[in-house]
Amino acid sequence: MTEIIAFDEATWSTATWPLGTHPHADGVTFAVFAPAATRIQLEVYPEALGATASHTFLLARCEDGVWRGKLQGLQLGALIGFRAWGPNWPWDEAWTPGSDAGFIADLDEHGNRFNPNKVLFDPYAREITHNVYTDELQRFGVNDGVFGTGGELIDVVPRRLIDTAPYAPKGVVITAEENPVTPKPKLPAEEAIIYEASIEQLTGHPSVARLADILSGEPGFEQVVDIPAEFQGTYKGAGMLAPYLKAMGVTTVELLPVHETNVSESGRDSATNSWGYMTLAFFAPNRRYAADKSWGGPTREFRAMVSAFHDAGLEVYLDVVYNHTAEGGNWNGDVNTTGFTSLGGFATAEYYQMTGEKILVDGATGTSNQLNYSSEAAQQLVLDSLRYWSREMHVDGFRFDLATVLGRRPQDAAPDDWGNQKRFFTDHPLLVAIAELAEEDHLEVIAEAWDLWGYEVGNFPRGWGEWNGRYRDAVRNFTKGAGNVGEFVDMFNGDYHHFHDNGGAQKTVNFIVAHDGFNLADLVSYQTKINDQPYPFGPSDGGSDNNLSWDSGGDHTLRRQRLRNLWTVLMFSRGVPMLVAGDEFGRTQNGNNNPWALHSVAMRNNYAMIATNAPQRTPVADAVTASYHDNLGEFANDAPNVNGLFRFATFLMRMRHRHSCLQQSEWGDFTANNHDVSYLFYNPSGDGRPVEGDRALGVYIDSPEENFWVMINMSGESVDFHVPEEFRTSEWRYVLDTAAWAELVNNYWPDDEGAVVHDHNSVHPWSIAVWHRKRNA
Repeated sequence: MTEIIAFDEATWSTATWPLGTHPHADGVTFAVFAPAATRIQLEVYPEALGATASHTFLLARCEDGVWRGKLQGLQLGALIGFRAWGPNWPWDEAWTPGSDAGFIADLDEHGNRFNPNKVLFDPYAREITHNVYTDELQRFGVNDGVFGTGGELIDVVPRRLIDTAPYAPKGVVITAEENPVTPKPKLPAEEAIIYEASIEQLTGHPSVARLADILSGEPGFEQVVDIPAEFQGTYKGAGMLAPYLKAMGVTTVELLPVHETNVSESGRDSATNSWGYMTLAFFAPNRRYAADKSWGGPTREFRAMVSAFHDAGLEVYLDVVYNHTAEGGNWNGDVNTTGFTSLGGFATAEYYQMTGEKILVDGATGTSNQLNYSSEAAQQLVLDSLRYWSREMHVDGFRFDLATVLGRRPQDAAPDDWGNQKRFFTDHPLLVAIAELAEEDHLEVIAEAWDLWGYEVGNFPRGWGEWNGRYRDAVRNFTKGAGNVGEFVDMFNGDYHHFHDNGGAQKTVNFIVAHDGFNLADLVSYQTKINDQPYPFGPSDGGSDNNLSWDSGGDHTLRRQRLRNLWTVLMFSRGVPMLVAGDEFGRTQNGNNNPWALHSVAMRNNYAMIATNAPQRTPVADAVTASYHDNLGEFANDAPNVNGLFRFATFLMRMRHRHSCLQQSEWGDFTANNHDVSYLFYNPSGDGRPVEGDRALGVYIDSPEENFWVMINMSGESVDFHVPEEFRTSEWRYVLDTAAWAELVNNYWPDDEGAVVHDHNSVHPWSIAVWHRKRNA
């Protein structure tokens, strides 16, 4: 080991620079939070794997529980690790890496797990070299088991004594200021159409190499470019897709987690994680998604991607996972055994919830651990991470996975009664602080407002948006004929009761499908999930058994019709619509409703489906023998190179942008002829309100400039609709009809090109028709 150089504690005890690693002209500062530690050692490594430290320094303990120091002469790209000692394992001069000198126990009385044999990376590291599932460990004859503590013998050596210096992820010293980023568009939230996708799903399919040719027949897509093989499935490739998203009508791309996660490069069994919901580092972009994997490359490439989206006027939201980490929990239930590589090795008691027996809580998340947001340190970690991604990486918003965990207060419950604790979401300091940061930085923050312990949609502090699971369930039920008209009306009108006092209708994020669960085409094609099928469409575990799906009786035509129904309901509902990548052209997962671990070309957007009227007959990819299930058949548009669903979905998104009455943050009155936009609900006769059990209803969208009359028939018989007498005019025009008879024209008519209609219309079974009129026309 090299000579240890210590920073003078008296000099640094009152230092105030922030947590993390920060390069400056006069050196690099380091600061890690470990209030119960008795010694923190910083180490510089010449290589990410297979090497021991080349230089070693001792940090100084400051009054705030942070250990700090400054190094001069350290270059960008330097690799950094730490070792930590504490009450359960105090410093002993006889200690060397891999020894038990000083060892007392695997944890202290508060549950902290200090072990100097386990090299840690800075929780605030802007990049890390690799993750603990990397296949590269196999070169050294080990696997991620080396990171474990406890007394289990591995090759006659207790786990706690395995020195992880050659194997542990290291932090990389970088700066995020090397390339400028185009300023944020700062779009009004009510104008958003959110497109949810993973980086890999967006451009990981080989069809993107001929994207311009595929879309050459689609009006408005002239700026689309081909994406070369070297950029497929990368941040660079995603940025190149911006013209496609812009032309389609999307305003916002919401990326599944891009924080560094645990995953095997080869996708080997038990080490796969395609979606990325196991965050290992809250400041580091996932290196796997970068074409440039050099030190600093993922950060530069991510910022360039954000610029590309901003240049197109699009926003970037990140799906973030702050409820748990990839550090895992107690191995085999043994309180002594964990696999910490960062947070838990510095301050377990500050960052993680534990039972009275100091077992990590695996409750609301179901993912082996749960972060402790009664701790100010954990709260600061989240806020600092959000500020970094907002101010240095310039993203525009965040969607919080299992966001209710951020509002849990474990001190309000008995240690053995985690499932019945009190809930104080509206005034939780972290949730309030996030809302304040959102207002300050012009961010959108969106909660997945539920976890395994409870459902809290509508209960978050003012300023938060929320995924509206009530909307999803009500729409799924009504559009398969359940007659739940009261729920459906409430959701179509923006869930007024839960969101009217939370900043506006734009705070309800309306979705029918999301990444977890059936996608849209599968929702209308399967009764139950099919997750146990062979690769590339399976196998996968988990997934809900209660999908509220219907296979449409196996009828291809009805399935296509029902897809158009769902698109129409989503785009005409009050609130912000969110769609899932590929739903615009009929992507299928062959009934798999939880492919979280599948690194599979079959799960990525196959844009070749756009240039055909039989999209699910498109080959999966060259050299792939498996096929998509053909659940949709052929669109009857008399154009074999046109996907009727893609044309229809694109029309709807563009139309929503053209009509301000469909982009409202406020609710109008429940009476006609006011100066706001009102959604008025009628029975098909137009002379009364719908009643529970009705499967058909009309929606009159009343605004000062224009009106829409939406006729929804979710029954198996044709229904006659009459415009309410006070709204009758000769100037109504047809806009769209989802029924199969209109497939020849892709089920829509551009503005002012639809037939003039009057006060009466027969709407086909399982379909929706929409009329439009300009006021005073």
